[in-house]
Amino acid sequence: MNEKIIVLDFGSQYTQLIARKIRECGVYAEINSYQTPFNLIKDNSLKGIVLSGGPASVYEANSPHPSPEIFESNIPILGICYGLQLITQHFGGSVDKAAKREYGRAKFKILKRNELFTGLPDESIVWMSHGDKISSIPEHFEILGKTENAISAIKHKHKKIYGIQFHPEVHHSEFGKKIIENFVRKVCRCQSHWNAQSFIDLQIELIKETVGEDEVILALSGGVDSTVAAVLLYKAIGKQLHCIHIDTGLMRENESETVVNLFKKNFQIPITLIKAEDLFLEKLKNVTDPEKKRKIIGRTFIELFEREAKKFSKAKWLAQGTLYPDVIESSSVKGPSATIKSHHNVGGLPAKMNLKIIEPFRELFKDEVREVGLQLGVPQWFIERHPFPGPGLAIRIIGEVTKDRLDILRKADTIFVEEIKKANLYNEIWQAFAVLLPVKTVGVMGDERTYENVCALRAVTSLDGMTADWFKFSYNVLETVSNRIINEVKGINRVVYDVTSKPPGTIEWE
Repeated sequence: MNEKIIVLDFGSQYTQLIARKIRECGVYAEINSYQTPFNLIKDNSLKGIVLSGGPASVYEANSPHPSPEIFESNIPILGICYGLQLITQHFGGSVDKAAKREYGRAKFKILKRNELFTGLPDESIVWMSHGDKISSIPEHFEILGKTENAISAIKHKHKKIYGIQFHPEVHHSEFGKKIIENFVRKVCRCQSHWNAQSFIDLQIELIKETVGEDEVILALSGGVDSTVAAVLLYKAIGKQLHCIHIDTGLMRENESETVVNLFKKNFQIPITLIKAEDLFLEKLKNVTDPEKKRKIIGRTFIELFEREAKKFSKAKWLAQGTLYPDVIESSSVKGPSATIKSHHNVGGLPAKMNLKIIEPFRELFKDEVREVGLQLGVPQWFIERHPFPGPGLAIRIIGEVTKDRLDILRKADTIFVEEIKKANLYNEIWQAFAVLLPVKTVGVMGDERTYENVCALRAVTSLDGMTADWFKFSYNVLETVSNRIINEVKGINRVVYDVTSKPPGTIEWE
């Protein structure tokens, strides 16, 4: 990387958004744990450090603190919320519990102009989430701005060290994006070098260097991530890549046939199809716990790949389309945050693997992968496909997974997506799918009583999958979808719509 900014994670739910907003400025951002020693993050490419928010209070025993060396360096620092309080405490100021907590929108007033607030009006709306406040600023610092209840922006008089109490990374802060851009451009003096083409060029070099003469097996699910990964890897190592698509029986309607035909027609990349529906259904028999489902599917997937690898004497690598949000949500290693759920690409792997893992998109967000795909020539219609989870429909069937329940859900899901496309709404939605519930309700069809399954519909809007809001359909669309599912799918007699945002819910139900 030519330039990078490190985000030190103290457990904020918004940490990933900080990195994403910096990358939107054309500069590479990387998230590290607050515990990372300074010598491991400092190199010639490091142009700035951001201290994230977090749930702790700096005055508590055992509260998380970074290496003190970062404050003594000449590298620009921006502390956000908890990060501001860390700066205050480190340099001798005071932080105490606030008499009045601030959560949600607040009016921020600039008291002193500086490069961080270039282009901002004197007053704007910002997003607050804190129960502590600065009671006295440190020596050699000055106050830049306030809200009604708190000192909300400070700066070191002689160093490029800034602290703000609010969260510029969330869209609720009116000029938050501009503040981050000012930090990147005006404070850190970064240029724009991070883009899809530069990522492709770098990854091709890294893949060639990492793989050498070895062969690579790719887990080709047929989703956007694994497809773009396949095209990138093929561009880097050509016939050393072996794409394998496993028909788990947990796929959407006609998914496996579509994937095989797509690769043969568009990419001329060899693909091996393994039909394993019976194996997966047997492994999932009587399993209802979602984490067990994920781990069983993950293990079975890897076992099949290891078996297939024996056919390729030089196969030493397993490629996966793991994304940054998958890594963050599946591990609390990078900061003191809670594990939400394991992901198929990063969870359930056996302790002893015969294949090493290569994940070219491990540091990318979904929309960045899409841009990489477009640069590599993947068709637009394919790039715009909604995300589909590695465990497939198994985590959209609440309870036990059976062939009958899969067939019911497949039909309902197909109808839902068909009607969204007919209404020209598909590209306005991040992800849309049906969920089969382990609940039966009484209904009347014709003159007969029915007692059948409930189907839940889920559709969300999002920028990167880290946060999401439920999509506001017109009643006419929901009515059409509901009528079609109930009339055409035997086994469902009631349809409901999920209006939960992320957070507090996740996008998938399991």
